[in-house]
Amino acid sequence: MQKTSTTLAKRRLNLEKKKKQTKDIIEKFETDLEKTTSSLAQKKLSLKELKNEEIIFNTENENKDTTFKNVSYEGLYDFNKPFIVESKDAYIENENSDLVYMTEMRVTLRMNDRTIIITSDKGRYNKATYDCFFQNNVKATDGETLIFAENMDLLATKDSAIIYNEVYLTDTRGDLRADKVTYDFETKFYKISMNSMNKRVKVNLIQ
Repeated sequence: MQKTSTTLAKRRLNLEKKKKQTKDIIEKFETDLEKTTSSLAQKKLSLKELKNEEIIFNTENENKDTTFKNVSYEGLYDFNKPFIVESKDAYIENENSDLVYMTEMRVTLRMNDRTIIITSDKGRYNKATYDCFFQNNVKATDGETLIFAENMDLLATKDSAIIYNEVYLTDTRGDLRADKVTYDFETKFYKISMNSMNKRVKVNLIQ
């Protein structure tokens, strides 16, 4: 009987040791799990913050995919008239890669009998159509005629130039002021107009 009691006591002691070991293992597992969960939460938070920074960065630069310095494009206007488009700074938007936005824009257009130079503070150049759009302090000259305006659209697709907003034109024959002047490169004729019917084109002809 005493031997049996001793055996049971040993078994009970062993069982309590195993129970304690199991409890220690469970507690260690819970501690490790808590640390792992905390680490994952921190990584998730860091990843979220990084993602937000990337979104802010992309939002600030979503309209300017590619920027350039001192760019130059060459081509043929009306199939037989070479031209050069130059700019100090330029960029292309993601939505339309054919359109180049420029600052300090300059176009040199070589016609059959003269060379036309057009400059402006800023503008746009369409690489697909060769159309040029000048803005702010536009100046155009062929050596004889001098034109100042705030805007000019040089349309290769229509073989014409539309000059508008505070137009001032001067040449050997005199000078004029108008709201809008359309020049046809083929006929070499100017079409002059004012925005208001009550306004008159101011012309000063030199006799």
